[in-house]
Amino acid sequence: MLFEDPVFASRVLTLLTLSFHIIYATIGVGVPLLIMIAHWVGIKKNDEHYLLMAKRWARGFAVTVAVGVVTGTAIGLQLSLLWPNFMELAGNIIALPLFLEVFAFFFEAIFLGIYAYTGDRFKDKRKHFLLLIPVVLGAAASGLFITVLNAFMNSPQGFDIVNGQLINANPVAAMFTPAMPTKVAHVLATAFMTSAFMVAAISAYKMIKGSNHIYHKKSLYMTMKIGLVFSIAAALIGDFSGKYLAEYQPEKLAAAEWHFETEEGAPLLMYGILDENEEVKYALKIPFGLSILAHGTPNSEVIGLDQFPVEETPPLIIHYFFDLMITIGVFMISLSLVYFIGIKRAWPFVKSKWFRSLIVLGGPLSFLAIEAGWWMTEMGRYPWILKGIMTIDAAATSSEYVGLMVILFGLLYLFLGIGTVVVLRRMFVNNPVEIELEKQRVAQGGETT
Repeated sequence: MLFEDPVFASRVLTLLTLSFHIIYATIGVGVPLLIMIAHWVGIKKNDEHYLLMAKRWARGFAVTVAVGVVTGTAIGLQLSLLWPNFMELAGNIIALPLFLEVFAFFFEAIFLGIYAYTGDRFKDKRKHFLLLIPVVLGAAASGLFITVLNAFMNSPQGFDIVNGQLINANPVAAMFTPAMPTKVAHVLATAFMTSAFMVAAISAYKMIKGSNHIYHKKSLYMTMKIGLVFSIAAALIGDFSGKYLAEYQPEKLAAAEWHFETEEGAPLLMYGILDENEEVKYALKIPFGLSILAHGTPNSEVIGLDQFPVEETPPLIIHYFFDLMITIGVFMISLSLVYFIGIKRAWPFVKSKWFRSLIVLGGPLSFLAIEAGWWMTEMGRYPWILKGIMTIDAAATSSEYVGLMVILFGLLYLFLGIGTVVVLRRMFVNNPVEIELEKQRVAQGGETT
């Protein structure tokens, strides 16, 4: 039977849950900032289109939040059921950020509900705008605190283990690990980036389908600009992440780069394949690139996999996840930069159907980059669930029913995914921008056309 091994089944179910939840988590962190920016621009320019963007995006965002609650609850449940030994140890030291994450989410959800359903009661849009501040702060804090837990798993600290017993627990120290700054910054930047490109893809798709409404043009321009800013930020933070790995998790960096032997002036390998002798073929080599990524200087020494026991070597497939993440990131930076310059200089091709098709493609590609980054992060920690302290095998449950849970949760995620798409389509397709603008003008006492 495929899921006969409970450890393997637990890993599959955790991978499935995290891969599905990360979509909603990314939207949950990133979209509130887009809503706030659109609302602020609408107030500043007295522009009804930007105010409508904020209103429509908030409505759709509420749907994804509801589904995110379900998948987030599933993660909490599975941590206890699938990884009981890990939770027995880590629960004594890292429960604080888990509690704070729940508090931040409730903080966000409460003010989101107030914002979404009280817009018509505010004559002064600036007062209505103030409700978005706790929504954005709560969303960012929620992403921060849950990422703190992952950072703790990669660089645990804040406790001692003596004779198998945990002592000297310091929950605050456990939160501020060496991995925390780069991980949190990268998660937030990529969430803002991906959410912006997602909305840009929707706007570009509407324009490809024939809409020439100024609403979609404004939405596309604003979100592509936001996407450009945060894609560049993500690339810069990614450089710091490489230096963190070189110091604290060199085996992960070496596996991601197929760097088998310690050497100075190490090249950065992109793509390629491994033969049966673990020789790299057909790779694109960037001279001195890995040394620069790891230590900032072209001739610095980079530790290879030859310095680690075979049983502590991460799976080499993470090289492809690293390549995929980097490739999509470079593509999105280039695409948004060309679009922004092209709009400023009136290059006609940026309004062409083929270029807008690339923008549409950029939406799902950005989410794929998010997935690849998390796959690299989690698989790259193998064989540890808590680096240097507890292995995955030691942390997992021995229950024989995990295989059944994989099937049941898989069906649940399929239902939720399809349901989300159906609800959002009906919400917006049946209530297009033109009709909603007309309703908004009537509500404000304006003239109809």
